[in-house]
Amino acid sequence: MMNAKEAARLIDISAVQAYHGKKEIDELLVYAKKYNFISVHTLPSWTKYISEELSDYPEIFVGAPVGFPSGGAHTTIKLHEASQLISDGVQEMDMVLNIGKLKSKEFQYVEDEIRQVREVACDLPLKVILETHYLTDDEIKRACEICIHAGVDFVKTGTGWAPSGATIRVIKLIKEFVGSSIKVKASGGIRNIETFNEMLNLGVERFGINIWTSIDIVQGFGN
Repeated sequence: MMNAKEAARLIDISAVQAYHGKKEIDELLVYAKKYNFISVHTLPSWTKYISEELSDYPEIFVGAPVGFPSGGAHTTIKLHEASQLISDGVQEMDMVLNIGKLKSKEFQYVEDEIRQVREVACDLPLKVILETHYLTDDEIKRACEICIHAGVDFVKTGTGWAPSGATIRVIKLIKEFVGSSIKVKASGGIRNIETFNEMLNLGVERFGINIWTSIDIVQGFGN
C-alpha cells in the first residue's frame, strides 16, 4: 500500500495559471518542502526564484514549461526559452508540442522541433505536452510515436489550461499504444485520490496536479 511520502514523489506540484503571483508561488514552496513533492512547476519567470528557494532541497526538482500554453511559438523562441530556463536553474522541462502543426499533419516539423529542444535540454528530463483535449485518438497516437522517436522522457496529457486533460479513457489509449516505450505523465483534471489510484494502476508514472488537490491526495494516503 502506497503511503503519503511515496505518493508525493510521483507528483509535480504546480502553480502555472496566468494569475498565480508570489503569494501562490510561496505557498507552493511551503507545501513542496513540507510534503517533499518530487518537483515544483511554475511559469518561466519564476524559475530563477524557485531555484534559489530550493537550493537546500536537492531532492525537489525545479520544473518549468517551454512553449506554454499554446505550443504555437516559433521553434527559435522555444529553443531560446529552454536555454534561458537552464540558465535560471531548471531541472525538468515540460514542452508543449505544436498542436496546430500536428493537426495539419506537418509531422516532421513537430518531430524536428522536439528534437532540437531535446538537444538543448541535454540530459534533463523532457516531457512533451500533447494537449489531448484538442486531438483525435489517431493524432494522440501519432504524437506519442513522434515523442518516442525524438527521445523524450515522458508524454504528458495536458497543460491544465484546456477544458480537459487526463481522463481514464485517454490514459488507457496512450498506455495501450506506447507500452513501456515512454513514460506517461497525467495532467489536467485530476481531482481526487480515486482517479489518482486508477491512473497509477494503468501505469502512469508522474502526475501534474495543482497545489490544493495535490495536498488532498497525499493526505489521503495517510502516513
